[in-house]
Amino acid sequence: MEIILLESIAKLGDLGDKVSVKSGYGRNFLIPQHKAVAATAENVEAFEARKAELQRNAEDKLVRATARAEQIEALKLSLTSKAGDEGKLFGSITVRDIAEAAASLGVEIEKSEVRLPEGPLRELGDYEINVHLHTEVNAVLQVSVIAEE
Repeated sequence: MEIILLESIAKLGDLGDKVSVKSGYGRNFLIPQHKAVAATAENVEAFEARKAELQRNAEDKLVRATARAEQIEALKLSLTSKAGDEGKLFGSITVRDIAEAAASLGVEIEKSEVRLPEGPLRELGDYEINVHLHTEVNAVLQVSVIAEE
């Protein structure tokens, strides 16, 4: 299936690229999420007419993501949890906990933006958590997990 991308998508292409994807990916994800349109003659003409507007919107998103990244990098979260004598938590710290803690300090982070490749945090300590804000912008969030008294 041939589509035209309406925004940059990692490992697929940039705004305005005409790419070929599997039909299910295009029909069920990209087109309903307004990330792409089918590459018909009408849609190519409509895209060319809206190209400047779409590029401006993409630049605005990038500027907002960069500003959020600066806020996130300046933030240091301290999360408390019950823990055993050996430093293991009775439970875990998940992306939801991290997003809620950041929101309580006035910095909005979506759960889907927080990257925990090794799963939830299950031990006490200091962690550097990656936050993926935009295809070109990643931030590092400092998180300290401390034991409840």
